[in-house]
Amino acid sequence: MRHLRTIALNLSIITLQIRLNKSAGVLRPLNSRATSRRFLSVDVSRKEQRFMSSQPKRSCTENMTVKKMGTHNGTFHCDEVLACFFLRQLPEYKDAEIIRTRDPAKLAECDIVVDVGGEFDPKRHRYDHHQRTFSHSFHSLCPEKPWETKLSSAGLVYLHFGRQLLAQLTQLKEDDRQLEVLYDKLYENFVEEVDAVDNGISQYDGEARYSVSTTLSARVGHLNPRWNSKSQDTEEGFRKALKMVGEEFLDRLEFYKSSWLPARTVVEEAVRGRHQVDPSGEVVLFSQGGCPWKEHLFSLEKELQVESPIKFVLYPDQNGQWRIQCVPAGLNTFQNRLSLPEEWRGVRDEALSELSGIKDCIFVHAGGFIGGNKCQEGALEMARRTLQAAAQSSANGSS
Repeated sequence: MRHLRTIALNLSIITLQIRLNKSAGVLRPLNSRATSRRFLSVDVSRKEQRFMSSQPKRSCTENMTVKKMGTHNGTFHCDEVLACFFLRQLPEYKDAEIIRTRDPAKLAECDIVVDVGGEFDPKRHRYDHHQRTFSHSFHSLCPEKPWETKLSSAGLVYLHFGRQLLAQLTQLKEDDRQLEVLYDKLYENFVEEVDAVDNGISQYDGEARYSVSTTLSARVGHLNPRWNSKSQDTEEGFRKALKMVGEEFLDRLEFYKSSWLPARTVVEEAVRGRHQVDPSGEVVLFSQGGCPWKEHLFSLEKELQVESPIKFVLYPDQNGQWRIQCVPAGLNTFQNRLSLPEEWRGVRDEALSELSGIKDCIFVHAGGFIGGNKCQEGALEMARRTLQAAAQSSANGSS
């Protein structure tokens, strides 16, 4: 993850210098030796320096190979800022000029256009979502994906370039299964929110109990000039927004790759090996505690087509003792698929061992969702006894 941390560091110290093209507003990356500050680059190992300066415009012959990336001028929003950031991470567009304009003639000269122009045509690299005829979601364009939120320019660019983007930033191959997991996770937990906010889609029906005003989209919006500011120049705010969304996306990517994804691997190994823990396949065991498992377990059960839902998770605590934890019925509920026996709840130590017939018991919570034993075998036996009691109850016709 060194290259991701380097990118984040580069972003944190970035101070972009930019020339405002009075007719269109052009963000042009130029090389300069007058400053040592670096702009974000895809190939971190090369540590290329990219700068914005107010030097006179170069001749056309010098700029024949420079890509042009178009988006609208005026008030900026999180979706096109994020779309521009995504594209800037790709080798093809890393040195592209960001041309902020609504002039059709200037947009026609651009190699790629996002959030303006009234066209969605991937073959011509036109990614606007404002036209009356546009109603696409991730699911409509990629039926194998579940998300039905209408796409903004951020989602459109991510859908078409996201795998290439993540491969560039993580050094994973585009066909790597882990990259596809990251691709899905970052859309669902980063980009989709931007799509929804930009398209005015509420999270729920009805009036909210309170407002959330610190989303990424809201913070980008606050970087626009105030309505009563003397200067209505949006270029400086756009630069700050580009830096901010880049920092946050890279931070989220680093977390998912270095922490969330390894946790998923741990849970997957435990799920695949569950029958070696208990023949029922309803108990999984982690050799190390502290791993966040719930989200991964639910998704992996579906992915691996686990027939009999997993009921219990076993893991060591910080004191070297063992815990048995019930798997909840869902991510956002306190109900369990199967709770520990009613008669064990709130009982501790020797009294619990005598009551259950299991050595070295420590406790069972009064809520019945977690318990403890001094050893792994004791915790496993607590799970087995609970499963046996549930099976016997079912056989006797009890609910």
